[in-house]
Amino acid sequence: MTLQANHALGRSVAVTAGDVELFTYTYRPDTPVLESPKPYLHPIRTLGGALVSLFRPHDHVWHKGIAWSLPHVGEHNFWGGPTYVQGQYVQLDNNGSATHREMTTLSATAERVEVGHTLDWTAQSGDPVIEERRSLTAQIVDGATWALLFDTAMTNVSGAALAFGSPTTKGRENAGYGGLFWRGPRSFTGGLIQSPEGAGGGELRGQRAEWFGFRGRHDETGEHSTIVMVDDTSNPQHPPQWFARTEEFACLCPAPFFSEEVELPDGETMRFRYAVVIADGDRGEDGTALLAKRGRDVLA
Repeated sequence: MTLQANHALGRSVAVTAGDVELFTYTYRPDTPVLESPKPYLHPIRTLGGALVSLFRPHDHVWHKGIAWSLPHVGEHNFWGGPTYVQGQYVQLDNNGSATHREMTTLSATAERVEVGHTLDWTAQSGDPVIEERRSLTAQIVDGATWALLFDTAMTNVSGAALAFGSPTTKGRENAGYGGLFWRGPRSFTGGLIQSPEGAGGGELRGQRAEWFGFRGRHDETGEHSTIVMVDDTSNPQHPPQWFARTEEFACLCPAPFFSEEVELPDGETMRFRYAVVIADGDRGEDGTALLAKRGRDVLA
């Protein structure tokens, strides 16, 4: 199966496998300021063509497929919407933006597509906060599975130390979201969250693990798909706590700042790498663990 990349200059890169568009990476979106503009992947599909992402859901309009989203970076909100302070969510003038600066890599072979670019993270006021170098690499794993390697290096250029946190570090129990966040389709609500210790539901939120998965089912066809996210062993706070939901909506997020802030001094760089494995079918517990192993191989 041959991969191809289609670059809409100044806007997005779409990656296809045969006649299936696996994803579109919109690196220069037209997102409203209150949703903290940032690049995102949507739509995301399996090799069989099943849609496994949701864009701008009415309950959380700042959720956009897969995005690198951080709710508490110093005083800044790079997640979107209101900020959790003193026991409640308050809409502040702190919705920052992660803005594309320059494309550094765009290469495609039959087996692999890589997209790399630099970004400027700025406060709502326009002041510089972070400079980022990011790359995304897509590759085929087998006839029913593909994988995305996400790699980011973030340098603090704000002029002062930045504390990266979450609503939990600000006092909200078990709400430690922030990081590489996937929002699944509506039909995945009520699906299975898969941890290395077994399958379950919301009780798994906050558990530490090297990987988590989600086993969901599609409307119309009744078919299943499986998503696995794997944390690189060199990531800060590895293995992370996981923010995962199935009761209200489907999501996965390896959250390195779930319950403990991480400080990044001015001028220093913090790097994260993740593999996201996307497969047709419900692979069961053993099969999902095997997908996680394939994700680990992608990270190697």
